[in-house]
Amino acid sequence: MGHFSSMFNGLARSFYLKKRKNSSGNGKYDGKDAVEAMAKEAKKNDMILRSSGTVNVDGSKNFASLFSRRGEKGVNQDCFIVWEEFGCQEDMIFCGIFDGHGPWGHFVSKKVRESIVSSLLCNWQECLAEASSDPDLDLDSDKKLQRFNIWKDSYLKACAAVDQELEHHPKIDTFYSGTTALTIVRQGEVIFIANVGDSRAVLATTCDDGNLVPVQLTVDFKPNLPQETERIEQCNGRVFCLDDESGVHRLWLPDEESPGLAMSRAFGDYCVKDFGLISVPDVTQRHITSKDRFVVLATDGVWDVVSNQEAVEIVSATPDRAKAAKRLVQCAVCAWKRKRRGIAVDDISAIVLFFHSNQLCQHIYPVTTPK
Repeated sequence: MGHFSSMFNGLARSFYLKKRKNSSGNGKYDGKDAVEAMAKEAKKNDMILRSSGTVNVDGSKNFASLFSRRGEKGVNQDCFIVWEEFGCQEDMIFCGIFDGHGPWGHFVSKKVRESIVSSLLCNWQECLAEASSDPDLDLDSDKKLQRFNIWKDSYLKACAAVDQELEHHPKIDTFYSGTTALTIVRQGEVIFIANVGDSRAVLATTCDDGNLVPVQLTVDFKPNLPQETERIEQCNGRVFCLDDESGVHRLWLPDEESPGLAMSRAFGDYCVKDFGLISVPDVTQRHITSKDRFVVLATDGVWDVVSNQEAVEIVSATPDRAKAAKRLVQCAVCAWKRKRRGIAVDDISAIVLFFHSNQLCQHIYPVTTPK
C-alpha cells in the first residue's frame, strides 16, 4: 500500500484505514462512507460558493488573482471560484470560471459552480477507492497515467451528473439558458484541466532566451470546429453565421433561427441537447516545471479581443500580482471598445494562478493596451 500512499498523499492513507475497518467478508470496499464524508466536507464550505467564490488558506504557497466586470448586456452572468486545499489536501487547489448565457444564465453559472465542486470531490474519492480495491490494477506501472485516468473519469462522471441535475432543477429554467465551465485542479506539480465551452486556459512559460511565451492549454469549443460541426450536423443541428455577424458561427435548431449559441459545448441549453450540443469536458494534464510561471483562465470576453501573447505580457507587466486579473480585464474592455465599436461589451472575467510564491518574472513587459 506504500506506493498508493505516496501517490495520493493523505487521502490514500485515510482510504486504507477505512477499507480495513469497513471491508466485508469478501474483502471488497465500495467507498460509500468515504464519499459521504467528502460530501459533508463540501457542504461545510458551501458558504464560499454562495459568496465571494474564494477559499484562502493561511500560509499557502499558491497565489491567485481574480476579477470580473459586468458587461453592457445586463446582469453579470460570469462567476468563478478558487478553492485552496481542495478536498482537504494541502497540495491541491481548484480553480473554475463559468460564463452563463440566456435569460437564466446567471443562475445557471452559479448553480454549476456550486454543484461541480461537490460532485467532482465525490467522484474523485470514489474512483480512488475503487482503484485501491482493484487487485488487477498495478499503480506502480504508470503512476502518472493512473492519476490522470482517475481525474478524467471523475470529471466525466461529475459533468454528466451536474448536467442531469440541471435538467430537472425545479427553480431554474435551463431550456434556453446555460453556462460554459473551465476548471483546473492543481495537485502537487501537475494540473488537470477540464473544459466545457469556449473559455480558455493559457500557460505562461519561460523559453530558452528568457522571454515569457504562451502555451494554450485548451480548445475553444466553437461550432465551426470540424469535429464539432460534424457532430452537430449528424444530430440535425445547423451551424452558420448571421449576415451581420461575419465570422461568428453559431449553433441553431434544425427548423428555426434559435438559439444561436456561439459555443458547441455547455451545461444546460436543453433546447439543443438533442441537436449536437454536449456537456462532455475535454480533460488534459500538464506537468508544471520551474519554467512555468502562471496560468490564465478567462472567459471569451477576454480572448475575443486579446491574444494569448498579449495576455501573458499584461499579467507579467503588472507589479502587484493581486491586481493582475483586474489589469487583464481592464485591457480587454479597452480593446473591446476599440475593436468592436457599436457592439455591447461582454461580461469579462479572469483568474490568474501563479505557480511559485514570491515569484518575480524574469522579463517585465511595458504595460500597453492590446492593439
